Order: sequence, then C-alpha cells, then structure tokens
Amino acid sequence: MRLSSSAFEPGSAIPRRFTCDGEDLSPPLEWSEVPAGARSFALTCDDPDAPGGTWHHWAIYDIAAGHSGLAEAVAPHDARSGFEQAINDFRRPGYGGPCPPRGHGPHRYRFRLLALSIDHLKLPKQPSCAEVARAAQQHALAEATLVGVYERRK
Repeated sequence: MRLSSSAFEPGSAIPRRFTCDGEDLSPPLEWSEVPAGARSFALTCDDPDAPGGTWHHWAIYDIAAGHSGLAEAVAPHDARSGFEQAINDFRRPGYGGPCPPRGHGPHRYRFRLLALSIDHLKLPKQPSCAEVARAAQQHALAEATLVGVYERRK
C-alpha cells in the first residue's frame, strides 16, 4: 500500500499552512495499492520527537473502503463525511498540525494509514488518537507511512 500527499514529498518539509504557524489545515492525502479484503481505513499522525514522548496530532477512522484519499482541510465535525475523528493531544477532535517547541530542531510527523479487515472499530465515545491506533493495529491488513518534517526556529 502507498500513502502520499500532493502538499509535500516523503521526508521533506511540511508546508507552513498545515501547521500551527499557518492555517492548521490537514494536508491532502492519497493512497493506492490497497490489499484485497480491506473493509475500512484508519489514519493517524504523530510526532515521535516531542519532548515528552510521542504526541498524537490526528486519528481519523471508519473511512469506507471505497475512499482513496482525504481532501485538504478535513473539518473536525462533518456528519456527511462517513468517518470519525478522535481527540488529539491538543484535547480537541480532528487535526492539530505540527507545532514543535521553538528551537527544538526538526520533528518528524508520521502519517500512518492502516487498511483494516473490519468496517467499524469498536471504540468508546470520543476516543483518543492512541486508542484508535491500538484498536486499528489489531485489525490491520496493510500499513503505509508518509513522513514529513517541520521545525520552528527561535
């Protein structure tokens, strides 16, 4: 399975508009080469370089198998979307863009897409991103990762 974005290349800088220093929009994402038997998708984004340990920026789940991507600027609450979003470590639903401490150096942001063998994850109401990641991993058929970097200078 492959995961990509028209906004940045793998390993390159995430544009400012997708960060806390810009418009804090979720980037557009596309995926392909999905395994047969995939019934839904879950996507997470985290920062493994955060000073206090991994920081969870986004989890979106119960994405129907027919999808092949997400448009830019996914709204935190959209009943028409057909998918759900978790509570991130900023304590709000939806996407929270890269926002590392100033002067802390470049941080990696891992967008992880999991193709799942089930239609819907069994989760509590308003799950955390970490809860979504754990539940999705149990049903993963395939995984694809896209990493971008962002740094806030002093």
